[in-house]
Amino acid sequence: MNTIIGLLIIAIGSFGQSSSYVPINKVKDWSWECFWLIQGIFAWLAFPLLGASLGIPAGSNLFELWSAGGAGMAIFYGVLWGVGGLTFGLSMRYLGVALGQSISLGTCAAFGTLFPALFAGTDLLHGAGLILLIGVCITLAGIAIIGYAGSLRSKNMTEEEKRAAVKDFALTKGLLVAFLAGVMSACFALGLDAGTPIKIAGILGGVDTLYAGLPVIFLVTFGGFLTNAAYCIQQNIKNNTGGQYFSVNKGTLINNILFCALAGVLWYSQFFGLEMGKSFLIESPLLLAFSWSILMSLNVTFSNVWGIILKEWKGVSNQTITVLVVGLLVLISSIIVVAIAQA
Repeated sequence: MNTIIGLLIIAIGSFGQSSSYVPINKVKDWSWECFWLIQGIFAWLAFPLLGASLGIPAGSNLFELWSAGGAGMAIFYGVLWGVGGLTFGLSMRYLGVALGQSISLGTCAAFGTLFPALFAGTDLLHGAGLILLIGVCITLAGIAIIGYAGSLRSKNMTEEEKRAAVKDFALTKGLLVAFLAGVMSACFALGLDAGTPIKIAGILGGVDTLYAGLPVIFLVTFGGFLTNAAYCIQQNIKNNTGGQYFSVNKGTLINNILFCALAGVLWYSQFFGLEMGKSFLIESPLLLAFSWSILMSLNVTFSNVWGIILKEWKGVSNQTITVLVVGLLVLISSIIVVAIAQA
């Protein structure tokens, strides 16, 4: 029962993340760098800080908790993850919500699951390690199939249809950016792993396991914010877009801030849900190790649902849709295979 609850909580957080890019279409008169910076303030600073406050032991504070060890490395991995987060946003720009998230998150799922296991000395050729590797391989197979569906979609659509679905559609550039985003985004998982001493200190201080990992998430997202903020400000200067933040009228400014805040809280919900869900998977160590891949696989699934709703796949052939559905089913099967092996 705990396993089902844990997976359900992760799924709810995943749905939130996959929905976080929908508010982009509601932001008006701001360049990409303006939107990305403001939503980042909410996604990587404000809401993670609120979440972190839930993981503070009674009579302590965040700085005392972070001194338990691993804070510096968590921030460092966060800076690297920030590169992934930055290029992740660009992958949406060039490929759309469905295909961009599919490639980025699929790559992120594989590396984010295997990197911590390898660093921990897990034998990936025997026992539980082998099951973990098989699950990741199935995930990658699903992503490859979805990527193929994307290539079919590109062939079947006219240039006008591509621009109508995704304004800046560019398949080759988008795929390269999405792959880089996935590899670098996997550093988030390493950041969470580096902050394990902080999580343990919180539990020993009486914090519920549901919230013990939240102070670590803030450290990683803070590192990511530094990377993204530096790039966005540089783009503001380069493109002379810095004045856009306040040049819009009051109504538009309020509208943009509200939708940025909505995007931020939806994005953060994935990691809030991941940490809460993992607390129910403690008795299932294999699923616990695979939880990162589960989150990313669900993100891909839900993002493609949004892609269909937003008509990004409109006009493609039945063959393309069939290939897409097969890829999504393969992704989901990776979770089922690991769950059965754990049982």
